[in-house]
Amino acid sequence: MKPSATLAFTLLLTACGVARPVLESDNTKVEVKTVVRTVTDTTYIELPVIVEKVTTLDTASVLENKYAKSEASVSDGVLHHSLQTKPVREPVKVERVEVVRDSLVYRDRVQTITVEVEKKLTWWQSLKLKVGGMALLAIALLVAYFLITHILKPKFLTL
Repeated sequence: MKPSATLAFTLLLTACGVARPVLESDNTKVEVKTVVRTVTDTTYIELPVIVEKVTTLDTASVLENKYAKSEASVSDGVLHHSLQTKPVREPVKVERVEVVRDSLVYRDRVQTITVEVEKKLTWWQSLKLKVGGMALLAIALLVAYFLITHILKPKFLTL
């Protein structure tokens, strides 16, 4: 066997590994929920304070309600009349539209947990993990071929 054929055979042995992709699952799902609702709210309207006075030739009168007070009086044949509003806060119902947006995020993740082992690996086991079993076999075959062909030089190989 030629050295180039041996080298090609060795390279073929070491390149036969199966590529395994790292599976990372990070599924993120966002769900947006929109709710539109009409809300009846109460607001208050403040009435302004208004003062009015009227003078007339008539009889006396007094009027009052929750918004205003009216007083009239007669002196010297002349009627004096005043109207004064009260400071009142009046509740008024108002409808308003309320839009509520709520988003939920669902996330599924795979967690990697490192677990310590009781016993450390031997130097042979760690070398095998680093280099690989097939590569070690190829290196051992190359060393054996080199020893047999160049150092021992058996008579049956030389013609």
